[in-house]
Amino acid sequence: MHLTSLRGLAALALAGGLLATACSTGTSTSTATTAAVPSPASVSATSFDSTFAAMSGLRPLVGEGHGTVVVLLPDTASSPRYAEFDAPDLTRAFTTAGLPATDFAVVNAGGSGAAQLAQAQTAVAGGATVLVLDAVDPVTGVAIEQLAASHHVAVIDYDRLTAGGTRDWYVGFDDVAEGAQVARGLSDCLSAWHVAKPQVAVVLGSTPADQAAGTAQGVTSVVTPLVRSGAWVLAAQPPATSDPATAEAEFQQAVVGHPATNAVLTTSDATADPIIAYLKTTRTPPRRYPVTGVGATLVGLQNVVAGYQCGTVEEPIDREAQAAAALALFVRAGARPPAALVGVRVEDPTTRAEVPAVVLGTEWVTSSTLATTVLRDGTVTRAELCAGAYAADCRAAGLG
Repeated sequence: MHLTSLRGLAALALAGGLLATACSTGTSTSTATTAAVPSPASVSATSFDSTFAAMSGLRPLVGEGHGTVVVLLPDTASSPRYAEFDAPDLTRAFTTAGLPATDFAVVNAGGSGAAQLAQAQTAVAGGATVLVLDAVDPVTGVAIEQLAASHHVAVIDYDRLTAGGTRDWYVGFDDVAEGAQVARGLSDCLSAWHVAKPQVAVVLGSTPADQAAGTAQGVTSVVTPLVRSGAWVLAAQPPATSDPATAEAEFQQAVVGHPATNAVLTTSDATADPIIAYLKTTRTPPRRYPVTGVGATLVGLQNVVAGYQCGTVEEPIDREAQAAAALALFVRAGARPPAALVGVRVEDPTTRAEVPAVVLGTEWVTSSTLATTVLRDGTVTRAELCAGAYAADCRAAGLG
Protein backbone atom coordinates (compact mmCIF):
# COMPACT_ATOMS: atom_id res chain seq x y z
CA MET A 1 0.00 0.00 0.00
CA HIS A 2 1.14 3.55 -0.68
CA LEU A 3 1.88 5.64 2.40
CA THR A 4 2.24 9.40 2.49
CA SER A 5 5.49 10.98 3.66
CA LEU A 6 4.38 14.16 5.42
CA ARG A 7 5.96 15.00 8.78
CA GLY A 8 5.46 17.22 11.78
CA LEU A 9 2.26 16.04 13.49
CA ALA A 10 3.58 16.59 16.99
CA ALA A 11 4.17 20.30 16.45
CA LEU A 12 0.81 20.75 14.75
CA ALA A 13 -1.02 18.83 17.45
CA LEU A 14 0.55 20.84 20.23
CA ALA A 15 -0.21 24.08 18.45
CA GLY A 16 -3.87 23.06 18.11
CA GLY A 17 -4.19 21.77 21.67
CA LEU A 18 -4.84 18.27 20.36
CA LEU A 19 -2.66 16.13 22.55
CA ALA A 20 -4.46 14.41 25.39
CA THR A 21 -1.44 12.35 26.34
CA ALA A 22 2.03 13.70 25.71
CA CYS A 23 4.50 11.39 24.01
CA SER A 24 7.26 10.59 26.43
CA THR A 25 10.91 10.34 25.48
CA GLY A 26 11.70 8.46 28.67
CA THR A 27 12.99 4.91 28.62
CA SER A 28 11.28 1.81 29.91
CA THR A 29 11.13 1.56 33.69
CA SER A 30 11.41 -2.22 33.62
CA THR A 31 14.72 -3.67 34.75
CA ALA A 32 13.96 -7.22 33.63
CA THR A 33 16.70 -8.69 31.45
CA THR A 34 15.63 -12.29 31.09
CA ALA A 35 12.93 -11.86 28.45
CA ALA A 36 13.84 -12.89 24.91
CA VAL A 37 14.17 -10.07 22.41
CA PRO A 38 12.89 -11.31 19.05
CA SER A 39 14.01 -9.85 15.75
CA PRO A 40 11.35 -8.19 13.61
CA ALA A 41 11.02 -11.30 11.49
CA SER A 42 10.38 -13.54 14.51
CA VAL A 43 7.94 -11.38 16.46
CA SER A 44 4.59 -13.05 17.13
CA ALA A 45 1.33 -12.39 18.91
CA THR A 46 2.77 -14.14 21.97
CA SER A 47 6.07 -12.22 22.05
CA PHE A 48 4.77 -9.45 24.29
CA ASP A 49 4.92 -9.39 28.07
CA SER A 50 5.08 -6.93 30.91
CA THR A 51 8.80 -6.23 30.33
CA PHE A 52 8.19 -4.67 26.88
CA ALA A 53 11.44 -6.38 25.84
CA ALA A 54 10.01 -7.50 22.51
CA MET A 55 9.64 -3.88 21.43
CA SER A 56 13.42 -3.42 21.59
CA GLY A 57 13.78 -6.00 18.85
CA LEU A 58 11.77 -3.81 16.48
CA ARG A 59 14.28 -0.96 16.46
CA PRO A 60 15.52 -1.85 12.95
CA LEU A 61 12.07 -0.98 11.60
CA VAL A 62 12.20 2.57 12.90
CA GLY A 63 14.95 3.71 10.55
CA GLU A 64 13.20 2.12 7.58
CA GLY A 65 9.92 3.95 8.15
CA HIS A 66 8.66 7.43 7.48
CA GLY A 67 5.85 9.65 8.66
CA THR A 68 4.10 9.64 12.01
CA VAL A 69 1.92 7.14 13.84
CA VAL A 70 -1.11 8.62 15.59
CA VAL A 71 -3.24 6.71 18.08
CA LEU A 72 -6.84 7.92 18.36
CA LEU A 73 -8.43 6.83 21.66
CA PRO A 74 -12.17 7.32 22.28
CA ASP A 75 -12.80 8.70 25.76
CA THR A 76 -11.98 8.65 29.45
CA ALA A 77 -15.51 7.98 30.75
CA SER A 78 -16.56 4.53 29.48
CA SER A 79 -13.49 2.95 31.07
CA PRO A 80 -10.55 4.25 33.07
CA ARG A 81 -8.27 2.04 31.00
CA TYR A 82 -7.61 4.58 28.23
CA ALA A 83 -5.91 7.14 30.46
CA GLU A 84 -4.53 4.73 33.06
CA PHE A 85 -3.19 1.99 30.80
CA ASP A 86 -3.57 2.37 27.02
CA ALA A 87 -2.00 5.80 26.65
CA PRO A 88 1.08 5.16 28.82
CA ASP A 89 1.50 1.59 27.51
CA LEU A 90 1.36 2.71 23.88
CA THR A 91 3.81 5.50 24.61
CA ARG A 92 6.16 3.08 26.34
CA ALA A 93 5.89 0.60 23.46
CA PHE A 94 6.83 3.14 20.80
CA THR A 95 9.57 4.64 22.95
CA THR A 96 11.10 1.25 23.75
CA ALA A 97 11.20 0.49 20.03
CA GLY A 98 13.16 3.69 19.52
CA LEU A 99 10.52 5.73 17.70
CA PRO A 100 11.24 9.43 18.37
CA ALA A 101 8.59 11.38 20.26
CA THR A 102 8.21 13.62 17.21
CA ASP A 103 7.07 10.61 15.17
CA PHE A 104 4.11 9.46 17.23
CA ALA A 105 1.24 10.84 19.29
CA VAL A 106 -1.47 9.36 21.49
CA VAL A 107 -4.62 11.47 21.66
CA ASN A 108 -8.05 11.10 23.23
CA ALA A 109 -11.37 12.38 21.86
CA GLY A 110 -13.08 12.79 25.23
CA GLY A 111 -16.13 10.89 24.00
CA SER A 112 -16.83 13.25 21.08
CA GLY A 113 -17.10 11.83 17.58
CA ALA A 114 -16.65 15.31 16.10
CA ALA A 115 -13.49 15.80 18.15
CA GLN A 116 -12.07 12.46 17.08
CA LEU A 117 -12.74 13.19 13.40
CA ALA A 118 -11.02 16.56 13.83
CA GLN A 119 -8.07 14.82 15.47
CA ALA A 120 -7.84 12.45 12.52
CA GLN A 121 -7.96 15.33 10.05
CA THR A 122 -5.17 17.08 11.93
CA ALA A 123 -3.15 13.87 12.02
CA VAL A 124 -3.48 13.27 8.28
CA ALA A 125 -2.67 16.89 7.45
CA GLY A 126 0.33 16.75 9.79
CA GLY A 127 2.04 13.75 8.25
CA ALA A 128 0.49 10.58 9.64
CA THR A 129 1.22 7.45 7.66
CA VAL A 130 -0.53 5.17 10.15
CA LEU A 131 -3.60 5.75 12.32
CA VAL A 132 -4.30 3.40 15.23
CA LEU A 133 -8.03 3.88 15.81
CA ASP A 134 -10.30 3.01 18.71
CA ALA A 135 -13.39 4.79 17.41
CA VAL A 136 -15.83 6.68 19.61
CA ASP A 137 -18.63 5.04 17.60
CA PRO A 138 -18.97 3.20 14.26
CA VAL A 139 -20.18 6.28 12.36
CA THR A 140 -17.11 8.25 13.42
CA GLY A 141 -14.87 5.28 12.74
CA VAL A 142 -16.20 4.84 9.20
CA ALA A 143 -15.72 8.56 8.47
CA ILE A 144 -12.14 8.49 9.75
CA GLU A 145 -11.30 5.38 7.76
CA GLN A 146 -12.75 6.89 4.59
CA LEU A 147 -10.66 10.00 5.20
CA ALA A 148 -7.54 7.91 5.73
CA ALA A 149 -8.14 5.83 2.60
CA SER A 150 -8.55 8.95 0.48
CA HIS A 151 -5.09 10.09 1.64
CA HIS A 152 -3.43 6.65 1.41
CA VAL A 153 -2.99 6.47 5.19
CA ALA A 154 -3.10 3.00 6.73
CA VAL A 155 -5.52 2.32 9.60
CA ILE A 156 -5.25 -0.25 12.38
CA ASP A 157 -8.48 -0.76 14.32
CA TYR A 158 -7.50 -1.05 17.97
CA ASP A 159 -9.46 -2.97 20.61
CA ARG A 160 -12.75 -2.80 18.70
CA LEU A 161 -13.41 -3.30 15.04
CA THR A 162 -15.21 -0.44 13.28
CA ALA A 163 -18.27 -2.12 11.77
CA GLY A 164 -18.62 -1.08 8.14
CA GLY A 165 -15.14 0.43 8.11
CA THR A 166 -12.27 0.11 5.67
CA ARG A 167 -9.36 -0.42 8.00
CA ASP A 168 -6.32 -2.43 6.91
CA TRP A 169 -5.68 -4.34 10.15
CA TYR A 170 -7.20 -5.10 13.55
CA VAL A 171 -5.62 -5.64 16.97
CA GLY A 172 -7.70 -6.81 19.90
CA PHE A 173 -8.88 -9.63 22.10
CA ASP A 174 -10.90 -12.70 21.21
CA ASP A 175 -14.37 -11.60 22.32
CA VAL A 176 -16.02 -14.97 21.63
CA ALA A 177 -13.43 -16.82 23.69
CA GLU A 178 -13.75 -14.17 26.41
CA GLY A 179 -17.52 -14.70 26.65
CA ALA A 180 -17.02 -18.45 26.96
CA GLN A 181 -14.35 -17.83 29.59
CA VAL A 182 -16.80 -15.84 31.73
CA ALA A 183 -19.49 -18.53 31.50
CA ARG A 184 -17.06 -21.34 32.31
CA GLY A 185 -15.74 -19.24 35.18
CA LEU A 186 -19.23 -18.94 36.61
CA SER A 187 -19.76 -22.67 36.22
CA ASP A 188 -16.58 -23.40 38.18
CA CYS A 189 -17.56 -20.85 40.79
CA LEU A 190 -21.01 -22.34 41.29
CA SER A 191 -19.34 -25.63 42.16
CA ALA A 192 -16.65 -24.08 44.35
CA TRP A 193 -19.21 -21.99 46.24
CA HIS A 194 -21.57 -24.96 46.57
CA VAL A 195 -24.53 -23.25 44.91
CA ALA A 196 -27.19 -25.92 44.51
CA LYS A 197 -29.61 -25.77 41.59
CA PRO A 198 -28.12 -22.71 39.87
CA GLN A 199 -30.70 -20.19 38.70
CA VAL A 200 -28.76 -17.66 36.71
CA ALA A 201 -29.56 -14.11 35.60
CA VAL A 202 -27.57 -13.14 32.50
CA VAL A 203 -26.86 -9.40 32.15
CA LEU A 204 -24.90 -8.74 28.97
CA GLY A 205 -23.25 -5.52 27.84
CA SER A 206 -24.55 -3.70 24.79
CA THR A 207 -21.72 -1.53 23.47
CA PRO A 208 -19.81 -1.51 21.28
CA ALA A 209 -22.13 -3.68 19.19
CA ASP A 210 -19.46 -5.83 17.53
CA GLN A 211 -17.71 -6.65 20.81
CA ALA A 212 -20.98 -7.32 22.60
CA ALA A 213 -22.10 -9.68 19.85
CA GLY A 214 -18.89 -11.69 20.08
CA THR A 215 -19.03 -11.86 23.86
CA ALA A 216 -22.69 -12.89 23.79
CA GLN A 217 -21.86 -15.62 21.28
CA GLY A 218 -19.22 -16.99 23.62
CA VAL A 219 -21.51 -16.83 26.64
CA THR A 220 -24.31 -18.58 24.75
CA SER A 221 -22.00 -21.38 23.57
CA VAL A 222 -21.49 -22.40 27.20
CA VAL A 223 -24.79 -21.43 28.82
CA THR A 224 -27.17 -22.97 26.28
CA PRO A 225 -25.98 -26.58 26.74
CA LEU A 226 -26.08 -26.19 30.53
CA VAL A 227 -29.65 -24.89 30.41
CA ARG A 228 -30.78 -27.56 27.95
CA SER A 229 -29.30 -30.30 30.13
CA GLY A 230 -31.09 -28.96 33.21
CA ALA A 231 -27.83 -28.18 35.02
CA TRP A 232 -28.77 -24.48 35.06
CA VAL A 233 -32.04 -22.59 35.03
CA LEU A 234 -31.95 -19.36 33.03
CA ALA A 235 -33.86 -17.31 35.57
CA ALA A 236 -33.75 -14.02 33.67
CA GLN A 237 -32.06 -12.33 30.76
CA PRO A 238 -32.97 -8.63 30.77
CA PRO A 239 -32.11 -6.37 27.82
CA ALA A 240 -28.39 -5.89 27.32
CA THR A 241 -26.93 -2.75 28.84
CA SER A 242 -23.55 -1.26 29.58
CA ASP A 243 -24.97 1.27 32.03
CA PRO A 244 -24.36 0.29 35.68
CA ALA A 245 -27.52 1.93 37.04
CA THR A 246 -29.66 0.25 34.40
CA ALA A 247 -28.03 -3.10 35.09
CA GLU A 248 -28.83 -2.81 38.78
CA ALA A 249 -32.45 -1.82 38.13
CA GLU A 250 -32.93 -4.67 35.69
CA PHE A 251 -31.39 -7.13 38.11
CA GLN A 252 -33.69 -6.01 40.90
CA GLN A 253 -36.68 -6.49 38.59
CA ALA A 254 -35.37 -9.94 37.68
CA VAL A 255 -35.14 -10.90 41.35
CA VAL A 256 -38.74 -9.77 41.93
CA GLY A 257 -39.91 -11.96 39.08
CA HIS A 258 -37.54 -14.82 39.89
CA PRO A 259 -36.81 -14.78 43.63
CA ALA A 260 -34.90 -18.07 43.43
CA THR A 261 -32.16 -16.42 41.34
CA ASN A 262 -28.84 -17.27 42.98
CA ALA A 263 -26.14 -16.25 40.47
CA VAL A 264 -25.47 -13.45 37.98
CA LEU A 265 -23.46 -13.65 34.81
CA THR A 266 -22.38 -10.15 33.83
CA THR A 267 -19.78 -9.17 31.25
CA SER A 268 -18.49 -6.02 32.92
CA ASP A 269 -17.00 -5.20 36.30
CA ALA A 270 -18.82 -1.87 36.04
CA THR A 271 -22.26 -3.50 35.85
CA ALA A 272 -21.35 -6.17 38.40
CA ASP A 273 -20.48 -3.63 41.10
CA PRO A 274 -23.96 -2.09 41.64
CA ILE A 275 -25.51 -5.55 41.54
CA ILE A 276 -23.11 -6.61 44.29
CA ALA A 277 -23.90 -3.43 46.23
CA TYR A 278 -27.59 -4.34 46.07
CA LEU A 279 -26.89 -7.92 47.23
CA LYS A 280 -25.06 -6.50 50.23
CA THR A 281 -28.17 -4.51 51.19
CA THR A 282 -30.05 -7.83 51.34
CA ARG A 283 -27.39 -9.16 53.76
CA THR A 284 -26.11 -11.71 51.26
CA PRO A 285 -22.87 -13.11 52.73
CA PRO A 286 -19.64 -13.53 50.76
CA ARG A 287 -19.09 -16.66 48.62
CA ARG A 288 -22.79 -17.40 48.50
CA TYR A 289 -24.18 -15.58 45.45
CA PRO A 290 -21.61 -15.54 42.62
CA VAL A 291 -21.37 -12.64 40.20
CA THR A 292 -18.95 -12.44 37.26
CA GLY A 293 -17.31 -9.53 35.48
CA VAL A 294 -14.89 -8.48 32.77
CA GLY A 295 -12.17 -5.86 32.86
CA ALA A 296 -10.00 -6.60 35.90
CA THR A 297 -10.74 -3.10 37.21
CA LEU A 298 -9.76 -2.18 40.75
CA VAL A 299 -13.37 -2.28 41.95
CA GLY A 300 -13.91 -5.62 40.25
CA LEU A 301 -10.76 -7.11 41.74
CA GLN A 302 -11.68 -5.84 45.19
CA ASN A 303 -15.08 -7.47 44.81
CA VAL A 304 -13.24 -10.66 43.87
CA VAL A 305 -10.95 -10.61 46.89
CA ALA A 306 -13.94 -9.79 49.14
CA GLY A 307 -15.79 -12.89 47.94
CA TYR A 308 -18.71 -11.25 46.15
CA GLN A 309 -17.48 -11.44 42.57
CA CYS A 310 -16.23 -14.88 41.74
CA GLY A 311 -13.98 -13.74 38.93
CA THR A 312 -13.17 -11.24 36.22
CA VAL A 313 -11.47 -11.39 32.85
CA GLU A 314 -8.12 -9.66 32.56
CA GLU A 315 -7.45 -8.17 29.16
CA PRO A 316 -3.67 -7.55 29.27
CA ILE A 317 -3.69 -4.04 27.85
CA ASP A 318 0.09 -3.78 27.86
CA ARG A 319 0.22 -6.72 25.42
CA GLU A 320 -2.49 -5.18 23.25
CA ALA A 321 -0.66 -1.85 23.19
CA GLN A 322 2.60 -3.51 22.21
CA ALA A 323 0.92 -5.55 19.49
CA ALA A 324 -0.65 -2.42 18.00
CA ALA A 325 2.61 -0.49 18.20
CA ALA A 326 4.55 -3.36 16.65
CA LEU A 327 2.11 -3.69 13.76
CA ALA A 328 2.17 0.09 13.24
CA LEU A 329 5.97 0.02 12.98
CA PHE A 330 5.85 -2.70 10.30
CA VAL A 331 3.24 -0.75 8.35
CA ARG A 332 5.13 2.53 8.74
CA ALA A 333 8.26 0.82 7.36
CA GLY A 334 6.36 -0.63 4.40
CA ALA A 335 7.28 -4.12 5.64
CA ARG A 336 5.07 -7.19 5.62
CA PRO A 337 4.19 -8.20 9.21
CA PRO A 338 5.17 -11.78 10.08
CA ALA A 339 2.42 -14.37 9.79
CA ALA A 340 3.06 -15.27 13.44
CA LEU A 341 2.01 -11.74 14.39
CA VAL A 342 -0.93 -11.30 12.03
CA GLY A 343 -2.00 -14.93 11.95
CA VAL A 344 -5.78 -14.76 11.80
CA ARG A 345 -8.61 -12.88 10.12
CA VAL A 346 -11.70 -11.43 11.72
CA GLU A 347 -14.95 -10.61 9.98
CA ASP A 348 -16.48 -7.16 9.76
CA PRO A 349 -20.06 -7.80 10.97
CA THR A 350 -21.46 -5.26 8.50
CA THR A 351 -19.49 -5.78 5.29
CA ARG A 352 -18.41 -9.39 5.95
CA ALA A 353 -14.92 -8.36 4.87
CA GLU A 354 -12.08 -10.49 6.26
CA VAL A 355 -9.60 -8.33 8.16
CA PRO A 356 -6.01 -9.43 8.93
CA ALA A 357 -5.70 -9.35 12.70
CA VAL A 358 -3.58 -9.77 15.79
CA VAL A 359 -5.88 -11.52 18.26
CA LEU A 360 -4.73 -11.80 21.86
CA GLY A 361 -5.84 -14.06 24.68
CA THR A 362 -7.33 -13.14 28.04
CA GLU A 363 -7.11 -14.62 31.56
CA TRP A 364 -9.82 -15.56 34.04
CA VAL A 365 -8.86 -14.12 37.41
CA THR A 366 -10.12 -15.48 40.74
CA SER A 367 -9.11 -14.86 44.33
CA SER A 368 -6.66 -17.75 44.10
CA THR A 369 -4.94 -16.44 40.95
CA LEU A 370 -4.62 -12.73 41.77
CA ALA A 371 -0.90 -13.06 42.52
CA THR A 372 -0.11 -14.83 39.25
CA THR A 373 -2.20 -12.59 37.02
CA VAL A 374 -3.09 -8.97 37.79
CA LEU A 375 -0.51 -8.45 40.55
CA ARG A 376 2.19 -10.06 38.43
CA ASP A 377 1.24 -7.93 35.44
CA GLY A 378 1.00 -4.68 37.41
CA THR A 379 -2.66 -4.16 36.52
CA VAL A 380 -3.05 -3.15 40.15
CA THR A 381 -0.60 -3.00 43.02
CA ARG A 382 -0.95 -4.94 46.23
CA ALA A 383 -1.32 -1.65 48.10
CA GLU A 384 -4.21 -0.57 45.88
CA LEU A 385 -5.97 -3.93 46.01
CA CYS A 386 -5.61 -4.37 49.75
CA ALA A 387 -6.35 -0.84 50.87
CA GLY A 388 -8.63 -0.11 53.82
CA ALA A 389 -11.41 -2.60 54.41
CA TYR A 390 -9.90 -5.05 51.93
CA ALA A 391 -6.76 -5.66 54.00
CA ALA A 392 -8.37 -8.51 55.92
CA ASP A 393 -9.73 -10.05 52.71
CA CYS A 394 -6.24 -9.95 51.20
CA ARG A 395 -4.76 -11.67 54.23
CA ALA A 396 -7.42 -14.35 54.00
CA ALA A 397 -6.53 -14.83 50.33
CA GLY A 398 -2.87 -15.25 51.23
CA LEU A 399 -1.83 -11.87 49.79
CA GLY A 400 -0.35 -10.53 53.00
